[in-house]
Amino acid sequence: MRASLLALLRERPMHGYEMITEIGERTGGVWRPSPGSVYPTLQLLEEEGLVKANEESGKKLFELTEQGRAEAEQAGASPWDEAGRRDDWEAVQEVGAALAAVDHAVRQVMMTGTEEQRAKGLAVLAETKKKLYLILAEEA
Repeated sequence: MRASLLALLRERPMHGYEMITEIGERTGGVWRPSPGSVYPTLQLLEEEGLVKANEESGKKLFELTEQGRAEAEQAGASPWDEAGRRDDWEAVQEVGAALAAVDHAVRQVMMTGTEEQRAKGLAVLAETKKKLYLILAEEA
C-alpha cells in the first residue's frame, strides 16, 4: 500500500478516494484497496513527514514532501508496473474478474434475497473458503 501511494503522489497531489480509484484502474480492477487501508497509510506517511495534507473544498489533498519525493524516487518502478511484468499477470487478471463477478452475485443475494437465501449464500461462501484452503493443503 505504502509504495503504491508514494508512486501515485510522485505524479501529482491527489485525494484519498482518487488514489483508490487510480490503483483500481492501473491494476485492471484486480486490486482496489479499501479506504480502511488507504487512509491509515496516508496518516502514517504524514506522521513520518513523507506527505502533507491540505484542505481543499472540505477534502484533504495529499502531496509529497521533499523527503517523500526522495523516498518515492528510490522505490523505482510503480507496484502495478512490476506486477504487469510477471508471467502470471493474465492469471491475476482472470482471478480479479472472477472475484468481481462473485462480488456482484453476493451483493444481489444479500440485497434482494430472502432471509433463507442470504443464509444459504453465506454458507456457500464459508464452504468455498474451506475448499480453497484445502487446495493449498494438497500435496503438490
